[in-house]
Amino acid sequence: MKLEDKIEIIERKKLGDTRGWFMKVIDGHEKGLPSHTGEIYLTFASGKAQVRGNHYHDKAKEWFTLLQGKAELKLMDMDTEEIITIDICAEEPKTIVIPPNIAHAFYNPQEEPFLLLAYTDELYDPIDTIPVALYS
Repeated sequence: MKLEDKIEIIERKKLGDTRGWFMKVIDGHEKGLPSHTGEIYLTFASGKAQVRGNHYHDKAKEWFTLLQGKAELKLMDMDTEEIITIDICAEEPKTIVIPPNIAHAFYNPQEEPFLLLAYTDELYDPIDTIPVALYS
């Protein structure tokens, strides 16, 4: 199976008015959500060429939604070594669902910071975060 067939990209709606904006990044109806709560966290890349991630998990599945800025997401299937890159932008919100054994790294291509919301179905275990240098 190709790498792009292993991940899932879910289109999201950003509703805005004069007060700001609102967006559901997980609405509870997504396929594969666990019956228990994992972890929800934010990741911030402060400027151009900053990288977040550069690892994969044997167990954890993750859902990522970019809230601010732009990012280049590089993915590598650890079984086949296939690599793909996806450009993501907060103005066109999407949730990228990354299963176990897919290395992932978010690269900031611009000076403006990016802010990324993430959910994982597992509690943090350092043994399940295996470094991979997708960006060095």
